[in-house]
Amino acid sequence: MTPLSVLDLAPIVEGSDAATSMRNALDLAQHAERWGYRRYWLAEHHNMDGVACSATAVLVGHVAGGTKSIRVGSGGVMLPNHAPLVVAEQFGTLATLYPGRIDLGLGRAPGTDQLTARALRQHLVQSEDDFPRDVVELQAYLGEAQPGQAVRAIPGMGTHVPIWLLGSSLYSAQLAAYLGLPFAFASHFAPDMLMQALEIYRDTFKPSADWPEPHAMVAVNVVCADSDDEAAHLFTSIQQRFLGMQRGQRGPLPRPISPAQMDALWNPREKAGVQRMLAATAVGGPATVKQQIEAIIERTRADELIVAGAVHDHAARLRSYELLARLQ
Repeated sequence: MTPLSVLDLAPIVEGSDAATSMRNALDLAQHAERWGYRRYWLAEHHNMDGVACSATAVLVGHVAGGTKSIRVGSGGVMLPNHAPLVVAEQFGTLATLYPGRIDLGLGRAPGTDQLTARALRQHLVQSEDDFPRDVVELQAYLGEAQPGQAVRAIPGMGTHVPIWLLGSSLYSAQLAAYLGLPFAFASHFAPDMLMQALEIYRDTFKPSADWPEPHAMVAVNVVCADSDDEAAHLFTSIQQRFLGMQRGQRGPLPRPISPAQMDALWNPREKAGVQRMLAATAVGGPATVKQQIEAIIERTRADELIVAGAVHDHAARLRSYELLARLQ
């Protein structure tokens, strides 16, 4: 099977708190390492009651320090929120502490609402339109120091931390292809342009020293349990979260409910909207999930899958990732 990685938003679930979320993130990473997952990535979000990964670099260090071999990184750092030099210093420090294990995935969205975005960037003049320039600047800070270079990332320079571009539209696919970088598509919540983005990325890819061939990662939601019925029950937590997104309501990851109760929560338009957002999803027992995952791989020709699995109960979440790993 195509290599698997983990995408973690460090979910804060109903009835719990951020401290527990962070402990669970490390526990999942340690299990994922034993189960053979390639990477463990954490995503930057701000001002959201349901996730605990706002200080992404700090959490990456927490996970890397508690594991031994799995690659750990960002999926991703939202570059418009930060000066490229600061990101280079943070991830250069991580790469110095954990050599050969750190990835730097970059996104160009703020990862939050506009009011919070302004609070994050109140002293910056950059915008998302400056993203290509900021990526190139960041690459320079992590590369070898050049003669006469006045500003350097220390630690950072010479670490060559692998940079990935992330996106949910065509923009980052085009930029990743132009710069010869690996590309990850956020189809776990925005699958509409997945196939078009992958086609553009592969067709226009310009080989680079580190990446002579394109490398496409596809993000999917997976909830795997011992039976289809159990998985469908656990999946209602994700469905409720996405329903809340449609209604402009944020909060901790809800407890699962029965599918019948779910049908009473949403109207047909809302249900169709949630299903559309969650199109890149595999839910069921091992046999069902295997069939669904194989269909996604066949359709996308993904070089790697990165798996999001927001399950309310931590033990059930571990079980989902364990069962998925056994399908390889």
